[in-house]
Amino acid sequence: MSRARTASALTAVCLALAMIAGCAGSKSAGQAENKGQAAAAAALTKGRALSASFTDSRVAGMKGIAESDRLRLFVDEQTGGIAVLIKRSGEIWYSNPPERGTDSLASGVNKDLLSAQLKIDFYNHFGQINSINSYTDSVAHKQLQFEAIPGGVRVTYQFGTAEKTADDMPKMLSKARFEELTGKMDKTGQRALKIAYTEDPEKGLYTRNDDALKGLQLGRALKAFESVGYTEKDLEKDIAALKLNQTKPEPRIFRASIEYTLDNDSLVVNIPVSRILYPSEYPVNAVSVLSFFGAVGQEGKGAIFVPDGSGALIHFNNGKTKYPAYRQLVYGKDLTTDTTEDPAREEAIRLPVFGLIREGGAFLGIVEKGAPVATINADVGGRLNSYNYVYPSFNVVNEDEITLDANGQQRSLPRFQEHPMKSDFTVRYAFLSGKDASYQGMATYYQQYLQERGGLPKLKKADQAGKDIPFYLQLVGSISKKKHIVGIPYRALEPLTTFEQAKSILTEAQQRGIRNIKLQYAGWFNGGLDHKVPDRVAVDGTVGGSGGLKDLVSFTQGKGISLFPDVAVLTAHTGAGFKESKEAARSLRGVPAARYPLDPALNRRDRNKPPSYVVAPRLVGSYVDSMLRDFGRYRTGGISLRDMADELNSDYRKHNQIDRTESEGILVKALERIRDQGLDMMANGGNAYALPFLTDITNAPLTDSRFKIEDEEVPFFQMVVHGFIDYTGAPYNLSTYTDASQYMLKCLEYGAGVYFEWTYAPNYEVQDTEYNDLYAVNYKQWMNEAADMYRKVNGVLKDVQNKRIVSHEKLSDGVFRTDYDNGFYIIVNYNRAQVQVDGRPIEAESYVTGGGES
Repeated sequence: MSRARTASALTAVCLALAMIAGCAGSKSAGQAENKGQAAAAAALTKGRALSASFTDSRVAGMKGIAESDRLRLFVDEQTGGIAVLIKRSGEIWYSNPPERGTDSLASGVNKDLLSAQLKIDFYNHFGQINSINSYTDSVAHKQLQFEAIPGGVRVTYQFGTAEKTADDMPKMLSKARFEELTGKMDKTGQRALKIAYTEDPEKGLYTRNDDALKGLQLGRALKAFESVGYTEKDLEKDIAALKLNQTKPEPRIFRASIEYTLDNDSLVVNIPVSRILYPSEYPVNAVSVLSFFGAVGQEGKGAIFVPDGSGALIHFNNGKTKYPAYRQLVYGKDLTTDTTEDPAREEAIRLPVFGLIREGGAFLGIVEKGAPVATINADVGGRLNSYNYVYPSFNVVNEDEITLDANGQQRSLPRFQEHPMKSDFTVRYAFLSGKDASYQGMATYYQQYLQERGGLPKLKKADQAGKDIPFYLQLVGSISKKKHIVGIPYRALEPLTTFEQAKSILTEAQQRGIRNIKLQYAGWFNGGLDHKVPDRVAVDGTVGGSGGLKDLVSFTQGKGISLFPDVAVLTAHTGAGFKESKEAARSLRGVPAARYPLDPALNRRDRNKPPSYVVAPRLVGSYVDSMLRDFGRYRTGGISLRDMADELNSDYRKHNQIDRTESEGILVKALERIRDQGLDMMANGGNAYALPFLTDITNAPLTDSRFKIEDEEVPFFQMVVHGFIDYTGAPYNLSTYTDASQYMLKCLEYGAGVYFEWTYAPNYEVQDTEYNDLYAVNYKQWMNEAADMYRKVNGVLKDVQNKRIVSHEKLSDGVFRTDYDNGFYIIVNYNRAQVQVDGRPIEAESYVTGGGES
C-alpha cells in the first residue's frame, strides 16, 4: 500500500514537472514563439547579392558597402565577416582574424569560433547551456542573408538545418502498408527499407530499426520514402493507424541578425532583439557579439582595456592562462538572480565600455543599448587560441531552478523568465589613432561622447579653481539594537550621533581646518540606519526629531556645510511596514527576492538572521514621490542616495515582469524627479545612467578587482568624470588601507576627496550588533589624522578640482603621473624608497607637483 502511495506521489510530481517545464518553455520564447516557429518551417532565402559601392585591394574579396567621412565598411558575403578601413591611416579592423586559419593552438569548435560573428547560448530541456555559432551552424551551411540598410548592411544568420531524421519515418508499419510502399519502389528503395525495418511475423508488423539508420543508410531510407511521394500527412496517417506514441520534434532552428552602420568615426553594431528567433523548447540565454573583433595574435604588442572598477589593463600574451578569463557583469549583480552564498568581494563595472590597444591604433567599445544585461569578456592568447580579444555578450533569457518535493523525494526543474529582454543590443566601436590610441585617449573620447549626449552634468565653473576640495563625512545617526528589560529581549533604536552631537563634530572639524564639508547623514528617519521603505518620512526621535533636523539644516547652512540626508530606495532593510509578498521583487523561482546579511567571519550569508528584500522596481517611482513630498519641507538642499546609482535589479513577477533594461529606465525617471526638486544629489557607486544627475559620488571605484588575469589598474573612471562630478572612494577608517600615506597618495593620483565615516558614540556601542562593520568609527580617534590628511590633499588638489584629467601614466613600478588640462601635474611615489624622475628626487611615499598653477 505504501509503495502504491509512493508511486502515485511520484507520478503526480512527474506530471507537475512536465506541466511546469511546458509552461516555462512556451513562455520563455516570448515574442519569438510564433515567429520562431515560422522561421523553423521556412528556409532562409538568400536574397540578392550586395552591390559593391567600391572595392579596395587591401581588403581583397570584400565588397565596399558604406562609408563616412572617416571610415569605409566592407563585407565578405561568403563568411559574413566585415572590415572597417580608417581612411586617414589605412588601418584595417577585421571582425575575424585574417590569419585564423594558421592558428596551431585552436582546434574543433574553438577553431570555428575564430570565424564566427555571433555565438548563441541556449538552454536545453534540463536547463543546461548549449552553444551554436554563426560559422559552424550557419555559414558552413550557406544559411546567411545580406540586406542593404541606410548607411550599412544587415546580415541574417539561420542556425541549424531542417534536415530530415529517422523521426520522419513511422516507428512501425503494418505488413500490408509496408508491402504497399515497397511495391512502388525500385529495388534500391526496397533494399533500403528492408534494412530500415525489421519484420515481426507474429504481430504482422515492421518495426523501425534505429540502430541501422545511421549516416548513409539513413539517407537511403529517407530517399526511398521520397521516391514514392511520402509526405508529412502520410506520416500522420501511419502514426494514427497504429496509434503510435510518436511525435516529430520541431527542428532546432534559430535566427539572429547583425546590423552594421557607420557613424562618422564609429562602427555601430546592433542586434535587434525582435530578430532573435528560437524554438520555444530552446530559449536563448545569451548572445555574444564579434568576439574576435580586432583580435591580436601572439606576436602583437598592446593591451586590452576592461572597465573593472576604476579600470584595468590586460597585457597581450601575459602568460596568465592558468587563471580564469575576464568576465564581469555591467553594473554588478542583479540581486533577484544572485544566489551566491559566499559572495566575492570585487569592484563593479560602472561604465559600459571596453577596448583594445594595439600597435598603430585602438578601439573603444561603448554599449549604447542593453548595457544592464551586458557582460564584458576578455582573454589572452595561449588558452583556447592564439589571440587576445575582448567582446560583449548580452543576456536574453535568464534561468533558475525550482525544486518539487513528494514524500521526501526531490526533483529540480529549470524555470525561465517569462519574456526575453525588450531592449536591442547596440555597441559603438570608436576608432582611435596616434597618441589617442591609449586608455587615456579612450577616456577623453568617452567623456566627450557623454557630454554630447547629456551623459554628464555641466563642467564645473572656472571660478571654482582655488576653492577648497570637499571633505566627505558620513555620520551614522541611530541603529536598531537588541536590548533587554527584566531579561526580556526587545529591539530599540540606539543613537550613535544625534543632531546636536553632529553639530559638535562639525564645529570641531572646522576648527581643525577642515573646509567644504559635505555631510552624508545616515540613520536619521524611519527606524535608523536600516530604515523602513521611504513611502513617508518620519524623523527618528532618538536623534532629535523633526525639530532637531531643522536646526541642523540651519546650522549647516550658516556654516557653509552641504547636508545630504541618506536614503535607501531599492532595498527594504526591514520587513516592518513592508509586505514582501506584494512589494518585493520576485526571483525566477517565484518567491520574494531576499538578501540575507553577510557573516564576515565565515564570508557567507547568515540565514539565521532576518533578510532584507529587493524592492519591486514598479514601486520605486511611488516611493520617491512619497519621500520627496515629506522631504521637501526640511529644505536640506541635498540628498544622499544609498543605492539608486549602485544597484540595478529585475522583477520576475508572473505576468508583470520588469527586466533589468526596463528597471534602468524606471531609475532614470526617478532621478529626474529628484533633480526637478532642485536637490544636489550625492550617491554611492556611480553607475553610468545616474551620472547626469549627480553632484557627488561616494564609494567611487579607486581600484580594480585585482583579478589574476589583470596587469595594471588605471583611473579610467576618474578621467571621465573629474571636473564634472566630485567623488571619493570608501571611508578611510573603514577601508583596507592601513597606511595613511598610501591612502593620501591614491587620492592625489586619482583626484579624489578625503572620506571618513564617524559616530559620536564610542566604538563599543556597535559590538555584538548587526553593525560590527562599524568597528572603528568614533570621531575622536580620527579627528587629528583627518584634519592633517585633508590639509595635505586639499593643498594639492584645490587648484584642479574643476579641471579635467587629460593624462595618466605609469612611469615605473609604484610611480605614476597625472596631468590636468591646465598643465598642472602630480607625480606620486608609492614605494618605500626614494625614486628619481627626470633627475628630480621624489621621497618615499611622497609626491611632487609642477606645471600649470602649481
